[in-house]
Amino acid sequence: MLEFDDVGYGYGAKAWVFRHVGFRLPAATVTAVLGPNGSGKTTLIRCAAGLLAPAEGTVKRLDSVGYVQQAHGNAFAYRSLEMVLMGRARQIRLFHSPGEADRRAAHAAMERVGIAELADRLFPTLSGGEQQLVLIARAIATECPLLVLDEPSTGLDLKNQGRVLTLLRDLVADGMTLLLSTHDPAHALYLADAVVLMYPDGVRVGPAIELLTAAELSALYGVGLSMPAYREGSGVLRRAVAIQYDARSELRSETSPGPVQGPVPDMTAGARPAAEPPSAEPPSAEPPSADPPSADPPSTGSSDPQPQAWATPAKHS
Repeated sequence: MLEFDDVGYGYGAKAWVFRHVGFRLPAATVTAVLGPNGSGKTTLIRCAAGLLAPAEGTVKRLDSVGYVQQAHGNAFAYRSLEMVLMGRARQIRLFHSPGEADRRAAHAAMERVGIAELADRLFPTLSGGEQQLVLIARAIATECPLLVLDEPSTGLDLKNQGRVLTLLRDLVADGMTLLLSTHDPAHALYLADAVVLMYPDGVRVGPAIELLTAAELSALYGVGLSMPAYREGSGVLRRAVAIQYDARSELRSETSPGPVQGPVPDMTAGARPAAEPPSAEPPSAEPPSADPPSADPPSTGSSDPQPQAWATPAKHS
């Protein structure tokens, strides 16, 4: 499908973005590219799509590639349907116009993404998230077996992020192969079979289950994080990503989620924690004191205010 063989890209002998990148995409799998800003994710994606030529090594493509760029608006007021129809360019002969089959494919792609109602809207008038969905529909309309996507969830709200992630999983289930970049490790956890981690001093490639750990992601992004486990409503056990925004936090990075201690949170929509059972014994009433309360508080032996004792959350082993 797609193979990187010792690929490097740079802007001169001393300005390499990345070097010695090698991986292969098996059919019907998802490979996610992660890394901090400026690490070269978009450059690698553009090399995969054939928009950039590597400075060294080779990129081998056995199939045509559908490409989804980040939405940046458009100066021309095309209708959304016309934007999707542009994805049919490979199927249209030179000096010919899109035919009925091309229009059906464009409408079907918009239906699949869930944006059929946007067909007659002008592309520049759409929100950034809606534009991103139109670009995804355009790539689907190409009917290419390989999709390369540059941060496909950019600009999407939580509901539409979920819609896109579900759509991408359905495409893979239908036999499509995906290479995508993302800033969100949780999306890679949900989708990816393999990952490409773009470090400043090199690139690591391997199975997602081995590389998407709290320790690895903490080193990649330079921030502490933990990966608590939760159970979906379907019963599937998954991991979330909890970022340690405050350096004083007690969050602990773990190399793997480990066994789940205690009950696993149920993330089914509408689920609520179970109420505490009532105590079998009523609280005992304190007998009234024979001595009247003192007007003055007991002396602490110092006129300085006493420090407040703060509870520290217990760490789980």
